[in-house]
Amino acid sequence: MSVFLTVVLFVAILFFLITCHELGHFLASRRAGIVVEEFGIGLPPRLFHIKRGQTIYSINLIPVGAFVRPIGEDDPTVEGGLASKGPWTRMGVYAAGPLVNVVLAFVFISAFYMGVVTTRVVDNQGVMVHSVTAGSAAEEVGIQAGDVIVQIDDTLVARFGDISDALNANPGTAKSIVLQRGGVKLELPPVQPQYDQDEDRYILGVSLVSWLDVVTAVDADSPVAAAILPGDAILRVDGEWVYSRESFSKALDEASDSGEEFYVWLDRIKEDNTVGSEKVYLPSSSVIDGALVGVTTEWVEGARLEKDRRTPWQAVWDTGDFVIHLPTLIKDSIPLIRQDPGSALIGPVGAAQLTVEVVKVGGFANVLFLGGFISISLALFNFLPVPPLDGGGMLIALIEGIRGGKRLPQKAVRFVYIAGTALMILLFVVVFYGDIARLISGEGFPGL
Repeated sequence: MSVFLTVVLFVAILFFLITCHELGHFLASRRAGIVVEEFGIGLPPRLFHIKRGQTIYSINLIPVGAFVRPIGEDDPTVEGGLASKGPWTRMGVYAAGPLVNVVLAFVFISAFYMGVVTTRVVDNQGVMVHSVTAGSAAEEVGIQAGDVIVQIDDTLVARFGDISDALNANPGTAKSIVLQRGGVKLELPPVQPQYDQDEDRYILGVSLVSWLDVVTAVDADSPVAAAILPGDAILRVDGEWVYSRESFSKALDEASDSGEEFYVWLDRIKEDNTVGSEKVYLPSSSVIDGALVGVTTEWVEGARLEKDRRTPWQAVWDTGDFVIHLPTLIKDSIPLIRQDPGSALIGPVGAAQLTVEVVKVGGFANVLFLGGFISISLALFNFLPVPPLDGGGMLIALIEGIRGGKRLPQKAVRFVYIAGTALMILLFVVVFYGDIARLISGEGFPGL
């Protein structure tokens, strides 16, 4: 999908989300008996309109959302106006818009989960060793990087957890280990696992590969020596998942046939011992007969790829889990936001740029998830207890409700709204400046 069409799609999604937000306010106002002067699609200048009852329905020139204009918004003396209603009614009207965005987020993300094909590797025979800790039990019995642990005692190993479970069964006893090295099975002498007090479990002293392969060597004169390093685990070649030597060879041939540069996604263990994904570009000349020139890889045998889709119920369940845990994700991201607030605080321009990058990396289907995330972000932003946001109106209504319906002084309310509006304008300017500066510099978003 071209950049232009992606931006148009983003504008359409944002327009839809904001319009539905305002429609929520409109329907809640009508249900509460509040007279709405105008419900407009887009922002003025007005193109055309019709009037039904006391409400003008208008189509406006600037397609960046919608608006609702109830009568008596800040004057409680106007009969049938918003301000004339009780605090709990007003709270419901203010909450209706963000709640619509929550529902839309649920729909968008559920649709994304239903459409996404889940790729899983199954039936792999073992887990590969990435590195061996000096002085560990694994080093004592001769386990090497690139070895595949296929069995510990009577436990056949297919995932990380199988190794930990087998090592900690019958604690303190020596374990027999079967490896696969270079296509040959080896049975090691019994090894006594070491107890790790920090982890509160027995360990061998190995780091394991998160995928099914590992680069064991790269020749210094290889054309990819600067891009691929020993210890890397290759995940995808030009978007194709690789899970065996055969699938890797086929993907390399197909990617290099065009004669153009192609990319590979890989897992790389960093200096702090964490694993991060890297996207590296390789020349087509680096592939000969389905192999990367000067690169030696080891693979776990027996793996096959299985693709599946979530059922509607699974999609709804996973969406609910995401929405419920979103506040925790936000809390955990606060340290990162403090380090680089420019990457976290984005406006419409930044969101459009993010949409383009997401489509380039993950394809069109990811727009649904991004649309859901933007919708939930709109809801959370509007719930902030700062006038003139919906949350500010809800806060004032809540205070008056607790006071038994006693009104706050209108002068104080107007002052709070003026101060809040000034704060929102300042925030918009800062965020817009950050978006434009990021766009001009060509800087992308971390992880994309």
